[in-house]
Amino acid sequence: MMKILLLGRYGQVGWEARRVLSTLGEVAALDYPEVDFTQPSQLQKLVAEMKPAVIYNAAAYTAVDRAETEVERARLINATAVGVLAESAAKAGAVLVHFSTDYVFDGEKGSAYQETDAPNPLSVYGQTKLEGELAVQQVDCAYLIFRTAWVYSRRRDSFVAKVLQWARERSVIRVVEDQVSNPTWARSLAEITGQVLAKGGDQVLEWVSERRGVYHLAGSGIASRLAWARAILSSRPQTEPPVEIRPALTSDFPTPARRPLYSALDSSLFTRTFGLQLPPWELALQLAMEDPAENLG
Repeated sequence: MMKILLLGRYGQVGWEARRVLSTLGEVAALDYPEVDFTQPSQLQKLVAEMKPAVIYNAAAYTAVDRAETEVERARLINATAVGVLAESAAKAGAVLVHFSTDYVFDGEKGSAYQETDAPNPLSVYGQTKLEGELAVQQVDCAYLIFRTAWVYSRRRDSFVAKVLQWARERSVIRVVEDQVSNPTWARSLAEITGQVLAKGGDQVLEWVSERRGVYHLAGSGIASRLAWARAILSSRPQTEPPVEIRPALTSDFPTPARRPLYSALDSSLFTRTFGLQLPPWELALQLAMEDPAENLG
C-alpha cells in the first residue's frame, strides 16, 4: 500500500480526506503545530524522512480579510511553503495534490472560468494562492492542482454553518445576491480526489505525471449566495422557526479584501480527463444537511 502524507488534517477538506485516503494506503495526517507552514524547512525535512508516495496538501491560509494585513504570513503558507513541497515531492519521487481557489480570478468574465482564462486576483489571499500554483508549476514534479470554490462543511466554519447560526439568532437575515460561484461540499471534494489517486493504482506517479496540470473542480451548477442560503434554510427541519431572507449587495457589507462577484468554475476539463464529476450542488447540500456526522466537531 502506498504511503500518503496528508497536510491540513483539521481543515474542511483535510478532515474528510483522512478517511478517504486511508482506503488507499498508510496515511500520516498532520497539522499545526505538528508541522508549521511558516517554517518551510520543516516540510523539507518531513518529506525527506517519510518518503511518501503522495503528498496531499489540504493546508492553507484562508482568512481572506486578515490576509490583507498579514501579507507575509499568507505568502509563506500559500506560496513559499507550497513551492518547497513541490521541490520535496520531486526529490522524493512523490505525487503532489494541492488545492487552489476561484479567488485567483477577478470575476469580470461574466461566465464560468476555464483553466485557460488569465488569473487576476483581487485580494492578497487570491494573489498568494496564485503564487502557490506558479511555484508548483515551476518544479518538475508530478502534480495535480485543483482549483475549487465555496467549500463548506457543517463541522467547520463555513457559509453553511454561518447561515444556520444566523437563522438561530435572527428572524431576518440579509445575504448578497451579486456573488455567484459553485458551492462545493468538502466531503465530495475529498472523495473525488481520492478516486483520482485510486485510478493511478500502483503506478500513481507515472499516471499523474501524464496528466499533471491545473484543473477546476467544484460542485456542478452555479448559485448566488442568496440562492444558496435559501437552499440551506429550506433543508432545515420544519420544526425550526421561519426566517426571512432579504437580498443585499456586496457593497452593502464592506470588507478589507475584495471578492470576485462571478467566480464560477467550469470543471469540464477535469471530467474529460478523469471521467469523474462532482454532483449537482443542490444534491450535495441535501446530503450534507441530512448527514448526522456533519454535526460533529
